[in-house]
Amino acid sequence: MGLTWSLRGRGPEDVLVLGDPGPPGGQPAAPATGRGVRVCVVDSGVERDHPLVGEPASSWVVVKDGESGEITVEPTTTGDTCGHGTACAGIIRRTAPECEIHSVRVLGERFSGTGDILMAGLRWAVEQRFDVVNLSLSTTRTRFAQELHSLADSAYFARTVIVASAHNTPVESFPWRFASVISVGSHQEDDPDLHLYNPAPPVEFFGPGQNVTVPWLGGRTIRTTGNSFATPYVAGLCARLLSAHPRMTAFQLKNALYLSAANVRHDPSTADHAPRPSTAAGDTHDDAEI
Repeated sequence: MGLTWSLRGRGPEDVLVLGDPGPPGGQPAAPATGRGVRVCVVDSGVERDHPLVGEPASSWVVVKDGESGEITVEPTTTGDTCGHGTACAGIIRRTAPECEIHSVRVLGERFSGTGDILMAGLRWAVEQRFDVVNLSLSTTRTRFAQELHSLADSAYFARTVIVASAHNTPVESFPWRFASVISVGSHQEDDPDLHLYNPAPPVEFFGPGQNVTVPWLGGRTIRTTGNSFATPYVAGLCARLLSAHPRMTAFQLKNALYLSAANVRHDPSTADHAPRPSTAAGDTHDDAEI
């Protein structure tokens, strides 16, 4: 019988867990490159031959039958419909170059999509037990909030880490609002390898999302801005951490990100741990929403 609501008739030896203390100071070991970590990009697809991304380990699309309304997840070779998913995959690849990248397409052209398609794609990714799921999307439709909350909790307990983009405007949207995901907004610093902890949640972390160079359709690159592009940087950091410490849990990953954030002082009397000076320039904009 599995452990449920209480531990009766058994002691610590009956529920031993082989854990991982995690990296000192939250920084992954030097050779941590994402090797062995499976990252799923739930987005608009990933261009299959982009030189800054490489061939995805697998590509899937969520399909809704026009007559029956049945939703299925099927293999696809169609790549990316609008560039957004390729951009996210490229940032993950740059941050964790040896991770496995998988793609689930839930967006169509012009960033079009529906809440039920998003739900199906995210649920499928959680059921496949990917290590990290990058979700640079959100929905403002509250009718999906309860189901998304339940799904996010299921992922958390199954040790699938959902890294979710906060909306770029001050509106209620989901699932980034849930504590069981790692929520990300963008900062305006010039340092592309800097992340910050937010002392005033609900969004927990800020990643580089200002004038970021990202891969785009047709093998091109563009410069763009938004929380969507800060999120895959943090997803890549999670992949690096897990490649060096594969038994880390979701709450350990959050703690590691907290400890390694540039604005977290470990010892106020030590100048080396002071927050880095701001190089902010410009405002944030753009985000994909369903």
